[in-house]
Amino acid sequence: MEHAVILSACRVSPQMRRYIQREDYIVACDAGYRNAAVLGVTPDLIVGDFDSAPRPDTTGDMVVLPHVKDDTDTQYAARWLLEHGAKRVTLLGALGGARMEHTLANIATGLYLARNGAEVCIADERSELHYLLPGRPLRLPRGDWMYLSLFPIDGSLTGVSMSGVFYPLSDATLTPDYPLGVSNEFTAPAAELSCTGGSGLVVLTRADG
Repeated sequence: MEHAVILSACRVSPQMRRYIQREDYIVACDAGYRNAAVLGVTPDLIVGDFDSAPRPDTTGDMVVLPHVKDDTDTQYAARWLLEHGAKRVTLLGALGGARMEHTLANIATGLYLARNGAEVCIADERSELHYLLPGRPLRLPRGDWMYLSLFPIDGSLTGVSMSGVFYPLSDATLTPDYPLGVSNEFTAPAAELSCTGGSGLVVLTRADG
């Protein structure tokens, strides 16, 4: 399983289909199966306790989870994918929506995936999220992104180097209580980022975002 896509329940547009290739393994989480229809794809697996949408009528693979559990539906899907060898995971329908706690939970799930070796992208129509970890530098093409922001997400982010941007950094420390890394801009075809300690969240934003 080279690349897997998790579909969560926040609204997506048909344009998000660009993140999905024919050979990708697709897991829909609870009401996320509705997003599969929007994107014109069929889930390989549906998981959930179906507290936010009726249990779908399907002959495909499904895991029905208990209502009382520690994992969110998306966290369960992430764990399942790691156990089945996923190397890259993209989460769609995981940002925004009416409940902020779900967005924060999905960002935490992305960190769990990244710390366990997966290359992770969380995307919506206007942004992408990536994770920066020690020993795993990032090279992010400029594309049509306007802004690049970097936030520490579990304490200080240390030994930060960043090039190809308007505000470069070298062996810097970013702390959670001061947003030094917000709204940087590309000055090269790609930005290069690395760190020596902590965990970072990189947010790419389009000009119309």
